[in-house]
Amino acid sequence: MEYSVAVRTLGTGGKSYQKMLDSLKTQTIRPSAIIVYIADGYPLPKETVGLEQYVYVKKGMVAQRALEYNEVTTEYILFLDDDVYLPPHAVETLYKEMARNHAQVISPCVFANHQTGVKDKIRGTLLGREVCRLWGNRWGNKILRTAGFSYNNHPVKPVYESQSNAGPCFFCRKADFLQIHFAEELWLDKAYYPFPEDQVMFYKMYRSGLKVLTSFDSGIIHMDASTTVKNAEEKTEKLIYSEYRNKLIFWHRFIFLPERNPLLKIWAVAAFSYAYGVQAIKYFIQYLLGSRRMPIAYRKGVADGLSFIRSSVYRNLPKIKVGQ
Repeated sequence: MEYSVAVRTLGTGGKSYQKMLDSLKTQTIRPSAIIVYIADGYPLPKETVGLEQYVYVKKGMVAQRALEYNEVTTEYILFLDDDVYLPPHAVETLYKEMARNHAQVISPCVFANHQTGVKDKIRGTLLGREVCRLWGNRWGNKILRTAGFSYNNHPVKPVYESQSNAGPCFFCRKADFLQIHFAEELWLDKAYYPFPEDQVMFYKMYRSGLKVLTSFDSGIIHMDASTTVKNAEEKTEKLIYSEYRNKLIFWHRFIFLPERNPLLKIWAVAAFSYAYGVQAIKYFIQYLLGSRRMPIAYRKGVADGLSFIRSSVYRNLPKIKVGQ
């Protein structure tokens, strides 16, 4: 098995980036190439292992991943952000688990929702965003009609089938990635933040007929090299706007429109209305109490999401077909 590494970066990862590069050299199955897709206008990082090939591309979390990968000549690609550490056996583990389970895509569990506190689990479940699933043992992560997802609260197997994953690291064939035409989802980059871009990508893989796995035993770690935020309140405001704009579009494009069963379509509307309605009540109370910025961000996100799904740009996007 031969693979190339495709890294998405701004070149500001520093020590985390160096640690990631170093970990690639220790893999039991070494990569044929390390190709770093860096955003236009950013200087090349000083950190190196002497094996990287740099390619400048348009900036954006989706734009820097939704590429043709003409530089990749191997069958497989290990997709990485610039702050992921891989133990020596990581790629070998991912490849073997994917082959053993006859899957096409595999991603490590780098955000362990099942290990969060009880209060966070209850809150996420009541909001319909990150629902703690106490029953069923088939799925790792499963998309919900609220536009959120549920997660396995007691994973006991090393790998589970999933409909969504975290995106800092995943492994698949180049041809399988290209077949989802991820560039069709560049609307995510139009918000301040593209969240939930990983959810959109993996669910599109699932809807395209690819079997997606979550690995719980790879040992891969997301080091999170994000820099200190100067204005935390402004970032929160932008995150609220982006989440409720993008999730509305995701729900309409991937859940509501493809559904052909009238009863399930009604159920999808009810579930989504509940999730967004709870948030609307919360932000309305905040507004009455004098806190204006976050409620306005929520309202503007919803309004801009609705505006986009009525636009000609949205109407011209290829539809998500039934059965995908």
